Amino acid sequence: MRDVGLEEAIRVAGGVGALARKIGISQPSVSNWSRVPADRVLSVEHATGVSRAMLRPDLYAEHPGTAGDVDAVDAARAQEYALLSILLARAPDAALLERLATLCGDPSPLGLAHAALAEAAERTNVERIEREYFNLFIGLERGELLPYGSYYLSGFLHERPLARLRAHLAKLAIERTAGQAEPEDHAAILCEIMAGLVSRRLPAPAGSDRELFEQHLKPWIGRFFADLEQADAADFYRPVGMLGRVFVEIETEAFALPS
Repeated sequence: MRDVGLEEAIRVAGGVGALARKIGISQPSVSNWSRVPADRVLSVEHATGVSRAMLRPDLYAEHPGTAGDVDAVDAARAQEYALLSILLARAPDAALLERLATLCGDPSPLGLAHAALAEAAERTNVERIEREYFNLFIGLERGELLPYGSYYLSGFLHERPLARLRAHLAKLAIERTAGQAEPEDHAAILCEIMAGLVSRRLPAPAGSDRELFEQHLKPWIGRFFADLEQADAADFYRPVGMLGRVFVEIETEAFALPS
Protein backbone atom coordinates (compact mmCIF):
# COMPACT_ATOMS: atom_id res chain seq x y z
CA MET A 1 0.00 0.00 0.00
CA ARG A 2 2.01 2.96 -1.28
CA ASP A 3 1.38 6.45 -0.01
CA VAL A 4 0.77 9.36 -2.36
CA GLY A 5 4.31 10.73 -2.08
CA LEU A 6 5.86 7.44 -3.15
CA GLU A 7 3.30 7.00 -5.94
CA GLU A 8 4.22 10.45 -7.25
CA ALA A 9 7.97 9.69 -7.12
CA ILE A 10 7.43 6.43 -9.03
CA ARG A 11 5.28 8.21 -11.62
CA VAL A 12 7.84 10.99 -12.13
CA ALA A 13 10.73 8.53 -12.38
CA GLY A 14 8.89 6.43 -14.95
CA GLY A 15 8.18 3.32 -12.91
CA VAL A 16 9.48 1.31 -9.98
CA GLY A 17 12.48 0.00 -11.89
CA ALA A 18 13.42 3.46 -13.14
CA LEU A 19 13.25 4.90 -9.62
CA ALA A 20 15.40 2.07 -8.28
CA ARG A 21 18.03 2.70 -10.96
CA LYS A 22 18.04 6.44 -10.30
CA ILE A 23 18.82 5.96 -6.61
CA GLY A 24 21.11 2.96 -7.05
CA ILE A 25 19.21 0.17 -5.30
CA SER A 26 17.43 -2.99 -6.44
CA GLN A 27 13.93 -2.92 -7.92
CA PRO A 28 12.56 -5.43 -5.35
CA SER A 29 13.65 -3.08 -2.56
CA VAL A 30 11.55 -0.23 -3.98
CA SER A 31 8.68 -2.61 -4.73
CA ASN A 32 8.50 -3.48 -1.05
CA TRP A 33 8.20 0.14 0.10
CA SER A 34 4.87 1.45 1.34
CA ARG A 35 6.46 4.89 1.75
CA VAL A 36 9.94 6.26 1.17
CA PRO A 37 12.25 5.21 4.04
CA ALA A 38 13.68 8.08 6.05
CA ASP A 39 17.23 7.35 4.91
CA ARG A 40 16.19 7.43 1.23
CA VAL A 41 14.09 10.61 1.21
CA LEU A 42 16.86 12.98 0.11
CA SER A 43 18.11 10.67 -2.66
CA VAL A 44 14.56 10.20 -3.99
CA GLU A 45 13.98 13.96 -3.85
CA HIS A 46 17.21 14.56 -5.77
CA ALA A 47 16.40 11.89 -8.36
CA THR A 48 12.78 12.89 -9.01
CA GLY A 49 12.32 16.49 -7.87
CA VAL A 50 9.43 15.41 -5.63
CA SER A 51 9.93 17.41 -2.43
CA ARG A 52 10.83 15.75 0.84
CA ALA A 53 7.75 17.38 2.38
CA MET A 54 5.54 15.51 -0.07
CA LEU A 55 7.52 12.28 0.23
CA ARG A 56 7.48 12.25 4.03
CA PRO A 57 5.32 15.05 5.47
CA ASP A 58 5.57 13.37 8.87
CA LEU A 59 9.30 14.12 8.90
CA TYR A 60 9.64 17.37 7.00
CA ALA A 61 6.36 19.31 6.76
CA GLU A 62 6.65 20.58 10.31
CA HIS A 63 10.14 21.97 9.75
CA PRO A 64 10.15 24.54 6.96
CA GLY A 65 13.26 26.47 6.17
CA THR A 66 15.25 24.02 4.06
CA ALA A 67 15.01 24.30 0.30
CA GLY A 68 12.23 22.07 -0.92
CA ASP A 69 10.34 22.04 2.38
CA VAL A 70 6.74 23.20 2.56
CA ASP A 71 4.49 23.71 5.55
CA ALA A 72 1.98 21.10 6.69
CA VAL A 73 -1.00 22.75 4.97
CA ASP A 74 0.74 22.94 1.58
CA ALA A 75 2.03 19.38 1.93
CA ALA A 76 -1.56 18.22 2.50
CA ARG A 77 -2.79 20.30 -0.45
CA ALA A 78 -0.12 18.83 -2.71
CA GLN A 79 -1.13 15.32 -1.71
CA GLU A 80 -4.80 16.00 -2.51
CA TYR A 81 -3.88 17.36 -5.94
CA ALA A 82 -1.55 14.41 -6.58
CA LEU A 83 -4.24 11.92 -5.57
CA LEU A 84 -6.82 13.54 -7.86
CA SER A 85 -4.28 13.58 -10.69
CA ILE A 86 -3.51 9.87 -10.30
CA LEU A 87 -7.21 8.91 -10.19
CA LEU A 88 -8.12 11.01 -13.23
CA ALA A 89 -5.14 9.97 -15.34
CA ARG A 90 -5.87 6.24 -15.27
CA ALA A 91 -7.92 3.58 -13.53
CA PRO A 92 -6.28 2.62 -10.23
CA ASP A 93 -4.51 -0.72 -9.95
CA ALA A 94 -5.01 -3.22 -7.14
CA ALA A 95 -2.25 -1.74 -4.97
CA LEU A 96 -3.73 1.74 -5.13
CA LEU A 97 -7.25 0.45 -4.44
CA GLU A 98 -5.94 -1.37 -1.38
CA ARG A 99 -4.31 1.81 -0.11
CA LEU A 100 -7.40 3.93 -0.83
CA ALA A 101 -9.51 1.51 1.20
CA THR A 102 -7.47 2.49 4.28
CA LEU A 103 -8.20 6.22 4.01
CA CYS A 104 -9.55 7.65 7.23
CA GLY A 105 -12.27 10.28 7.35
CA ASP A 106 -13.42 12.85 9.87
CA PRO A 107 -16.64 14.91 10.20
CA SER A 108 -15.36 17.64 7.87
CA PRO A 109 -16.61 17.70 4.25
CA LEU A 110 -13.16 16.67 3.01
CA GLY A 111 -12.98 13.90 5.62
CA LEU A 112 -16.39 12.59 4.59
CA ALA A 113 -15.21 12.53 0.96
CA HIS A 114 -12.15 10.52 2.00
CA ALA A 115 -14.36 8.06 3.88
CA ALA A 116 -16.68 7.68 0.88
CA LEU A 117 -13.69 7.07 -1.40
CA ALA A 118 -12.34 4.42 0.99
CA GLU A 119 -15.71 2.65 1.01
CA ALA A 120 -15.93 2.75 -2.79
CA ALA A 121 -12.40 1.35 -3.13
CA GLU A 122 -13.21 -1.49 -0.76
CA ARG A 123 -16.27 -2.66 -2.68
CA THR A 124 -14.86 -2.53 -6.23
CA ASN A 125 -12.15 -4.41 -8.13
CA VAL A 126 -9.69 -3.64 -10.92
CA GLU A 127 -11.83 -5.11 -13.72
CA ARG A 128 -14.93 -3.14 -12.73
CA ILE A 129 -13.04 0.09 -12.26
CA GLU A 130 -11.23 -0.20 -15.59
CA ARG A 131 -14.60 -0.62 -17.32
CA GLU A 132 -16.00 2.34 -15.38
CA TYR A 133 -13.03 4.53 -16.29
CA PHE A 134 -13.43 3.59 -19.96
CA ASN A 135 -17.13 4.45 -19.96
CA LEU A 136 -16.59 7.74 -18.16
CA PHE A 137 -13.58 9.16 -19.96
CA ILE A 138 -12.88 7.19 -23.16
CA GLY A 139 -15.91 5.38 -24.59
CA LEU A 140 -16.35 3.80 -28.01
CA GLU A 141 -16.74 7.22 -29.61
CA ARG A 142 -16.34 9.42 -26.52
CA GLY A 143 -16.78 9.02 -22.80
CA GLU A 144 -19.66 10.36 -20.78
CA LEU A 145 -17.45 13.23 -19.60
CA LEU A 146 -14.77 15.29 -21.32
CA PRO A 147 -12.36 16.44 -18.58
CA TYR A 148 -10.84 19.36 -20.50
CA GLY A 149 -10.84 23.05 -19.71
CA SER A 150 -11.40 24.05 -23.34
CA TYR A 151 -14.52 21.90 -23.56
CA TYR A 152 -16.05 23.28 -20.36
CA LEU A 153 -15.22 26.88 -21.22
CA SER A 154 -15.90 26.94 -24.96
CA GLY A 155 -17.78 23.75 -25.82
CA PHE A 156 -14.93 22.53 -28.04
CA LEU A 157 -11.52 20.92 -27.59
CA HIS A 158 -8.19 22.63 -28.32
CA GLU A 159 -9.66 26.13 -28.20
CA ARG A 160 -8.47 29.47 -26.79
CA PRO A 161 -8.55 28.35 -23.12
CA LEU A 162 -5.87 25.76 -23.97
CA ALA A 163 -3.79 28.34 -25.84
CA ARG A 164 -3.97 30.71 -22.86
CA LEU A 165 -2.98 27.90 -20.50
CA ARG A 166 0.00 26.97 -22.67
CA ALA A 167 1.16 30.57 -22.71
CA HIS A 168 0.86 30.73 -18.92
CA LEU A 169 2.81 27.49 -18.47
CA ALA A 170 5.51 28.72 -20.83
CA LYS A 171 6.04 31.77 -18.59
CA LEU A 172 6.52 29.37 -15.67
CA ALA A 173 8.95 27.27 -17.75
CA ILE A 174 6.69 24.22 -17.35
CA GLU A 175 7.10 22.06 -20.43
CA ARG A 176 4.83 19.36 -21.75
CA THR A 177 6.05 15.84 -20.93
CA ALA A 178 7.44 14.05 -23.98
CA GLY A 179 4.99 11.47 -25.28
CA GLN A 180 2.04 12.96 -23.37
CA ALA A 181 -1.02 12.38 -25.54
CA GLU A 182 -3.46 14.50 -23.55
CA PRO A 183 -3.48 18.31 -23.84
CA GLU A 184 -2.42 20.34 -20.84
CA ASP A 185 -5.99 21.36 -19.96
CA HIS A 186 -6.89 17.79 -18.99
CA ALA A 187 -8.03 17.79 -15.35
CA ALA A 188 -5.42 15.18 -14.40
CA ILE A 189 -2.56 17.21 -15.86
CA LEU A 190 -3.71 20.44 -14.23
CA CYS A 191 -3.94 18.69 -10.84
CA GLU A 192 -0.47 17.25 -11.42
CA ILE A 193 0.91 20.72 -12.16
CA MET A 194 -0.81 22.16 -9.09
CA ALA A 195 0.72 19.39 -6.95
CA GLY A 196 4.13 20.31 -8.31
CA LEU A 197 3.68 24.03 -7.67
CA VAL A 198 2.27 23.60 -4.16
CA SER A 199 4.98 21.11 -3.15
CA ARG A 200 7.64 23.28 -4.84
CA ARG A 201 8.77 20.35 -6.94
CA LEU A 202 8.22 22.71 -9.86
CA PRO A 203 10.29 25.87 -9.28
CA ALA A 204 8.12 28.94 -9.74
CA PRO A 205 7.60 32.36 -8.13
CA ALA A 206 5.62 32.54 -4.91
CA GLY A 207 1.88 32.64 -5.56
CA SER A 208 2.11 30.76 -8.86
CA ASP A 209 -0.26 28.09 -7.58
CA ARG A 210 -2.87 30.72 -6.75
CA GLU A 211 -2.51 32.42 -10.13
CA LEU A 212 -2.80 29.16 -12.06
CA PHE A 213 -5.80 28.07 -10.01
CA GLU A 214 -7.63 31.37 -10.37
CA GLN A 215 -7.09 31.63 -14.13
CA HIS A 216 -7.22 28.05 -15.35
CA LEU A 217 -8.94 25.78 -12.81
CA LYS A 218 -11.46 27.83 -10.87
CA PRO A 219 -13.54 28.80 -13.96
CA TRP A 220 -14.46 25.19 -14.77
CA ILE A 221 -12.96 22.33 -12.80
CA GLY A 222 -15.50 22.52 -9.96
CA ARG A 223 -18.26 21.97 -12.53
CA PHE A 224 -16.38 18.99 -13.93
CA PHE A 225 -16.10 17.38 -10.50
CA ALA A 226 -19.80 18.05 -9.84
CA ASP A 227 -20.63 16.38 -13.17
CA LEU A 228 -18.42 13.43 -12.26
CA GLU A 229 -20.24 13.11 -8.94
CA GLN A 230 -23.56 12.84 -10.81
CA ALA A 231 -22.43 10.85 -13.88
CA ASP A 232 -24.55 7.84 -14.85
CA ALA A 233 -21.48 5.61 -15.30
CA ALA A 234 -19.90 6.65 -11.99
CA ASP A 235 -19.72 4.26 -9.05
CA PHE A 236 -16.19 4.33 -7.67
CA TYR A 237 -15.70 7.72 -9.34
CA ARG A 238 -18.73 9.27 -7.66
CA PRO A 239 -16.78 9.94 -4.43
CA VAL A 240 -13.80 11.01 -6.55
CA GLY A 241 -16.08 13.71 -7.93
CA MET A 242 -17.19 14.55 -4.41
CA LEU A 243 -13.59 14.78 -3.22
CA GLY A 244 -12.61 17.03 -6.13
CA ARG A 245 -15.65 19.28 -5.73
CA VAL A 246 -15.12 19.74 -2.00
CA PHE A 247 -11.38 20.31 -2.38
CA VAL A 248 -11.90 22.92 -5.12
CA GLU A 249 -14.41 24.71 -2.88
CA ILE A 250 -11.84 24.76 -0.07
CA GLU A 251 -9.14 26.08 -2.40
CA THR A 252 -11.49 28.75 -3.76
CA GLU A 253 -12.39 29.95 -0.27
CA ALA A 254 -8.76 29.90 0.90
CA PHE A 255 -7.50 31.90 -2.08
CA ALA A 256 -10.30 34.44 -1.55
CA LEU A 257 -8.95 35.29 1.91
CA PRO A 258 -6.74 38.40 2.23
CA SER A 259 -3.06 37.55 1.78
